[in-house]
Amino acid sequence: MSAYPAAVTKQMVANFIAGGAAINQLCKNADADLRVFEMALDQPTDDFTESPAMSEETCAQAVTYGMMAVEPGLDLLCLGEMGIANTTSAAALAGALFGGTAADWVGPGTGVAGAALQHKTDVVAAGLARHRDAARDPFDMLRRLGGQELAAICGAVMAARLARTPVLLDGFACTVAAAVLFAADRHALDHCLVAHVSAEPGHRRLLQAIGKTALFDFGMRLGEASGAALAIPVLRAAVACHAGMATFAEAGVSGKVD
Repeated sequence: MSAYPAAVTKQMVANFIAGGAAINQLCKNADADLRVFEMALDQPTDDFTESPAMSEETCAQAVTYGMMAVEPGLDLLCLGEMGIANTTSAAALAGALFGGTAADWVGPGTGVAGAALQHKTDVVAAGLARHRDAARDPFDMLRRLGGQELAAICGAVMAARLARTPVLLDGFACTVAAAVLFAADRHALDHCLVAHVSAEPGHRRLLQAIGKTALFDFGMRLGEASGAALAIPVLRAAVACHAGMATFAEAGVSGKVD
């Protein structure tokens, strides 16, 4: 459920490709390459209140597509998403993976409030009621309640671990996608940092569930990997200090007095 029509997803992806989005400017500022992967924008997933959102084949293809996005030689992988109403899927998937009620995980997303927010909560509750007990494992939860972009992010996080590539996760939806792996293996996200705590209230609860502390808490909610891109200079600074600073012995600095 969103305050904006589904067509905005395709329009915003076109804006990314044209270079006009916030993430384009943040990547330029961080001297980072941007890759845009379109996920069947003309073929929406099914209504998860009626059936699983994706077939096993569609979900597997999306996960594989995400794995293929991890190119050789990457120093750092920053992941983000753009999908109108995907905080609805994210809230449902988080509730299925980590428990709690729909109201525990649902937030305003793009700005819904009042009756619209209650409807969003009811939709998530209906999805949880239909699928939480039926799913075989966390990956089946992803198939039933997630979107193709979430499946692709899950695959990218998995491939990055195999490639020993560090990962920066963005906001709520991105972290939920990665949390599927955590639910399957508590060490599956040891190569990941979370860039920021989204203003979406479920994100803070999710970080507690997966034992992660975000680098920033700026009240951001844009998505697009904007928080992850913003964190790149901080990581560069940390690497520079780690690689370039002298030890006390090397610098001739006296030790503690006994």
